[in-house]
Amino acid sequence: MEKEFDHLRLENQICFLLYASSREMTKQYKPLLEELDVTYPQYLVLLLLWEHKQLSVKKLGEQLYLDSGTLTPMLKRMEQHDLINRKRSEFDERSVTIQLTDKGQALKNKASSVPLRIAEIIGNNNNDIDTLKSILLNLLETLRK
Repeated sequence: MEKEFDHLRLENQICFLLYASSREMTKQYKPLLEELDVTYPQYLVLLLLWEHKQLSVKKLGEQLYLDSGTLTPMLKRMEQHDLINRKRSEFDERSVTIQLTDKGQALKNKASSVPLRIAEIIGNNNNDIDTLKSILLNLLETLRK
């Protein structure tokens, strides 16, 4: 390709590198999460609920950057697997609160090794990981504006 069009090369596209890296990272999580019997998006919901105990569906969607059309079916499946309870607000029928069941809470111990195992797989040192997280958080904030 001509030098003046180098910016059009696939490997120079930030969006492609993020997309491909995200897909590859998710592949690395898959066998680890199969041990927990959850999908990657379900794991993300569990992470938030382990941290916050309970959240509204709206707040979960905001935190995960997911709309209710994507989130609601996933939450229904998680409820069918006895990982969470969904409860309508007594004050606002439109608001649904999500809480962990005992089974969902118990997965926390089993899941505690997942981030450590991922860190081993990617083999980066803590400084590299911290730098990458910082860059990605800044990018996400910039894109959300």
